[in-house]
Amino acid sequence: MRPFGYARPDDLMQAVHLGSATGPGVVDAPVQYLAGGTTLIDLMKLDVLRPQRLVDIGALAAGLERIEVSPKGLRLGALAKMAAVAEHPALRRAYPVIAQSLTLAASAQLRNMATLGGNVLQKTRCPYYRDTSWSACNKRSPGSGCTAIGGSNRNHAILGVDESCIAQYPGDFAIALIALDAQVELRGLDGSRSIPLATLHRDPQGRPDIETNLKAGEIIVGFEVPAAAWYQRSLYVKVRDRASYEFARASAAVALDLSADGVREARIGLGGMAYRPWRALAAERFLVDKPLTAVTALAAADVALRDARTHGGNAYKPELARQTIVRALLGAKDLPIGEVDHVR
Repeated sequence: MRPFGYARPDDLMQAVHLGSATGPGVVDAPVQYLAGGTTLIDLMKLDVLRPQRLVDIGALAAGLERIEVSPKGLRLGALAKMAAVAEHPALRRAYPVIAQSLTLAASAQLRNMATLGGNVLQKTRCPYYRDTSWSACNKRSPGSGCTAIGGSNRNHAILGVDESCIAQYPGDFAIALIALDAQVELRGLDGSRSIPLATLHRDPQGRPDIETNLKAGEIIVGFEVPAAAWYQRSLYVKVRDRASYEFARASAAVALDLSADGVREARIGLGGMAYRPWRALAAERFLVDKPLTAVTALAAADVALRDARTHGGNAYKPELARQTIVRALLGAKDLPIGEVDHVR
């Protein structure tokens, strides 16, 4: 690990000013915010990230660790710990897909340390990004190429990619958030603003080293999810190589509003198969006013994956993704409202 400066601000605006040297959305910015640190420290040890200064915002947790479930919706502070949110009784009843996505992430030790804000910004586990002996990685060195395209890419993305990067977004929590139309609360030099979580992460666009649409110095301070009684009928399905402490090969966050005749509204977030948190909007529209059966669920999955692009080693992913989407849709359909805070 290389030498770095360290600052521990007393308030949020001081933190914003200390972090204003960061480039907007850039992966390897000279100033990095430190919260739980579970990903950042790993990448510094690997010499992938080389910040000149860490700004520790852990002391600000008292104002940014709220968990509020009300008739108006859900509000979560960005410094709330993953474990605390996953175990919150009211949240498990009203937004089970969020609790499930957190429970199925990482290990118990990491969930006790990791914050929600840091979790949505976690970096890819692409081995070519995390191993600096590979020189061609556009995330680390813009314009150098993408070794994964012709290399070992079994775990790489099939949605939202281009020739500059096929890295897979590794998170779970953001997949549930994007399915439920979550907003991200931000604080920066220009004050406060909220953006849809769907616009937080960028497509590669030839510059995968710019991962988000955050402005210089902006800090995620919270998340808001609108209220909807039918969010209780929601489910997170995660398929992985082993039963715990493993990233998704494919995952789906589903919420359903059903009538006797069929689907009033569906929400589908996809993980483990996309460059960024992915919303399957076309598949959602396809399901409206149709009965939810194995046939229509599979047809919706086909719609969700019609733009998938494979690169040899990940050619199995479209079929795995289809079956994961079908499993999530039919599993959510069968959930009785009020009895859905278990994990599948």
